[in-house]
Amino acid sequence: MASPSSAAQVLAWLERRGSRRNIEGMARFAIRSDKAFGVSMATMKPLAKRLRPNHELAKQLWKSGWHEARILAALIDDPGLVTATQMNVWARDFDNWAVCDTTCFALFDRSPLAWKAITRWAVSPREFVKRAAFALMASVALHDRKAPDAAFLALLPMIERGASDDRNFVKKGVNWALRSVGQRSPALHTAALALARRLAAASAPAPRWVGKDALRDLSRPLVLERLEKRHAATGSRRR
Repeated sequence: MASPSSAAQVLAWLERRGSRRNIEGMARFAIRSDKAFGVSMATMKPLAKRLRPNHELAKQLWKSGWHEARILAALIDDPGLVTATQMNVWARDFDNWAVCDTTCFALFDRSPLAWKAITRWAVSPREFVKRAAFALMASVALHDRKAPDAAFLALLPMIERGASDDRNFVKKGVNWALRSVGQRSPALHTAALALARRLAAASAPAPRWVGKDALRDLSRPLVLERLEKRHAATGSRRR
């Protein structure tokens, strides 16, 4: 069967595969579902693979406003064609963590504009735009293999300031960013641990939660073992 090729065809494809049960499941995970078909990510991924890359279709799907269409848009867009204007417009449209995180993790972090967006969005008063800054930090920490440790060390003061924001989706994004940066390299792990300890000792509940959770995650044996292997591999390459 041929894949849908226009926005209207994709929306019809999604509607046919929608499920009330999935919509109810989204609500349980705090995902806004007032304009959703109820299609699982597992159902959408094979279609995204067939459609990508398609910048124009991605823009049309995003404009539709449908939850699943926006997820697909993030999965099929060409990061090389994404502009700063598009990133800002899409970020202002974020109304739930799933679309925010998928867009940052699957698309925006692969754009050369990602680092500037982080700095711009981290001071936004909008909850999901600010979350996007920290979701993007976490994503580049996982995916940008060329960026030096210094680039991530420069993000830690931003993370420390963001930890004071007690809005649920912001503080969870800050926590994700701190944990991801800390797992990138031994040097960053040391710096992230120090920040996590400072935050864990804070009197305010938001930074205290961010710090304690990050401290717990960064101290896991699996994380320490992975960092030790990375350190050993780096030392071998230098010799």
